[in-house]
Amino acid sequence: MTHFKSLLMLFFLPLISVPATAQKVNYKNGLLQVDEKDVAKIVRIKDKETFGLTATYELYSLAGEKLILATLANGFVPSRNDNSTYYYQVTFRTLDKVGIFSLNKLGAEKSFAKLIGESGIVIDGKLDPKLVTELIARKSQNPEVVIEYHLVRRDRSDIVLIKENGIYQGNMLIGRFRDISGRREFDTYEFSLPDGLVIGTASFTGGNGAQNCTVSTNKDRRTQNAAIPSKGIYGALTARSEGMDRNAIVLKQIATWLAKNDYL
Repeated sequence: MTHFKSLLMLFFLPLISVPATAQKVNYKNGLLQVDEKDVAKIVRIKDKETFGLTATYELYSLAGEKLILATLANGFVPSRNDNSTYYYQVTFRTLDKVGIFSLNKLGAEKSFAKLIGESGIVIDGKLDPKLVTELIARKSQNPEVVIEYHLVRRDRSDIVLIKENGIYQGNMLIGRFRDISGRREFDTYEFSLPDGLVIGTASFTGGNGAQNCTVSTNKDRRTQNAAIPSKGIYGALTARSEGMDRNAIVLKQIATWLAKNDYL
């Protein structure tokens, strides 16, 4: 009989534990409720940078202590398979912890309230350190960082030129290149903006007679083939000038392609 009771207890234990962990979250007029109990207040502040299309959220205890700050995280690449969410940087101020979380674009404020309410991290007006750590471990995202490009302003109709290791359009320096070839089978060059930001690499065979190359760009994390027909175009350039790269002709074609496609 004792054994039978033990089996019954094991069967019913999961059913008993479910209501204990379930959280009923309500959010209305800035007040967050969990299981019909007032837990915290949320203040919505419109972002001036987006003309109010997005907002910053501050979560306060009922006593008025600021516990959490959630700001739009612009520096991350949106998921290719999901355009319905924003990335937000959520700072748990009293614990010096930060996480990146996704919130629904159509209801970011309620999405934020649901995230905090269901996690149960606010207890008696304070953030629970253990539960905050668990929330970050379970729900925090690790999105790719956006690489910011500041292209040089110039007349884009000008011809792209190569001078020493610089790339010019008109009289404006728009980029640089560096020979990083490590194998005899092909040449590889690294390209960067004038401020030093590396934008990608290009590899090709055939030297100045190359007709195409493989370009890998950091901006969009793409690797693609680019047509760079250079054979016969600059037949007059038969000897290397002082400081001119051995592949100056094909480098000019690659630089022109990069500029045309807004990488330079």
